[in-house]
Amino acid sequence: MVAGGGVPRPLTRGVPPRLRRRHAPVAPGHGGTRRDTPRAAAGRGGVGAASVYGVEQMSDSEWRRFVLAGTRTGKLAVTRADGSPHVTPVWFLLDGDDVVFQTGETSVKGRHLRRDPRAALCVDDQSPPYSFVLLEGTTTLSDDLDDLRTWAPRIAARYMGRERAAEYGMRNAVPGELLVRLRVERVHAYHGVAE
Repeated sequence: MVAGGGVPRPLTRGVPPRLRRRHAPVAPGHGGTRRDTPRAAAGRGGVGAASVYGVEQMSDSEWRRFVLAGTRTGKLAVTRADGSPHVTPVWFLLDGDDVVFQTGETSVKGRHLRRDPRAALCVDDQSPPYSFVLLEGTTTLSDDLDDLRTWAPRIAARYMGRERAAEYGMRNAVPGELLVRLRVERVHAYHGVAE
C-alpha cells in the first residue's frame, strides 16, 4: 500500500511501453518452475507460447538454432559467496538439454559453481531488431580428462574453426580445467524485441 491507501504501481520508467506488464501477475506455480524442462515450460506460458507482452517467443527448435548460430558467446551468470552476481562470456555447445562449456578449477566461475551450482546463460543478437535467449539451470562439474578431450576440440571448432580445433583442444583439455554442464531447466527466448 502507498500513502492514501492506494496500490503501488509497477516501476516502468525506461521500459518500452510494449514490454510493460499488461496482465495480472501469474499465480505461483502457473508460469513455470525451476523443475521445468524446456519442452514442459512451453505448455504453461514458457517457450512456445505465441507472445509475451507483445514480443514473439521462440519455439524449442528456434532457440536451439539461435544459440548455436555463428560464434555467439554466452554470458554466464553465477552467484558470488556474498550474493552479488558475476557475469563472464563463455564458449559453449549444446548436448541435448545441457549447455556444455569449460572453465578453470580456480577461476571465479569454477569456485562459485562448486559452491552454488545454479547458473544462467544469456545469448543475444546485438543487431536490430534484437533477440535473446536466457537459459537457467543447475550445473555439474567434471575434471575427467577424457570428457575434456572430447569436448574441448568441439567447442574450439565452433569459435576458432576446424583448422585450429585440435590446438585449442589440447590447450584446454588439461588438469586444472573443468567441463561444466548446465542442465537447462527454464528457457526465456524472444525474437525482435525492438519491433
